[in-house]
Amino acid sequence: MCNSYGLGGYLHDGEEPRNPLRPLDQRESERAIAEWAQGRDGRAAITGSKARNLNPIIRAAEDGDRELVFGWWWLWLDGSGPVKFSAFNSRDDRLLRSWKKPFQRRALLPASWYVEKKGRFALPDGEQFGIAAVTSTVTTDDGELTTYSMVTRDAPTGSEAAEYWPRMPLVLPRDEHGDWLDPEQPGDAALVAKVQRASEGISHELTTAPLARCHRSFG
Repeated sequence: MCNSYGLGGYLHDGEEPRNPLRPLDQRESERAIAEWAQGRDGRAAITGSKARNLNPIIRAAEDGDRELVFGWWWLWLDGSGPVKFSAFNSRDDRLLRSWKKPFQRRALLPASWYVEKKGRFALPDGEQFGIAAVTSTVTTDDGELTTYSMVTRDAPTGSEAAEYWPRMPLVLPRDEHGDWLDPEQPGDAALVAKVQRASEGISHELTTAPLARCHRSFG
């Protein structure tokens, strides 16, 4: 399926990821992400009732650092299960309307590529990047479950992404990761505007090679 993203550099022994995000550069997280990547072929996929895969996300830890956890890719807003409407993507221009509560609990999706229509997008040097996400943690019969939705934006005019589809994931440069993850930073109009501006440059840097088969897209 093409509404997907993933990580390279973990699939085979001896492979090294390109400039991993914190905390994926730490030994415990590196082991966990490598185990996930080898079990899932490095590909994150939407989680559903028949596909209960969990995907890696980075969020603020209680000690003020960052932590790697694994989450369900489709928001739950209470303990009753995934919301009925489409909730795997959250438009940046609707964060304050449809997603105001999850917008206060933000995360990053570590990736080295994402797929849109018939293109697989990556940075030219293949390094990891962070895709903005909003989260909701709910209590289930099996304990706490972190769920998330990928934030999307308009593909900037003149970018290669815009040639494939009008929207794309909201990819953030590394110097914006701290503010996005900061639990003390309110999710408000100022933050929306800030990350929209900040993502322009890196959105233009993402380039692609065509794929043979692809039929779904980011909303």
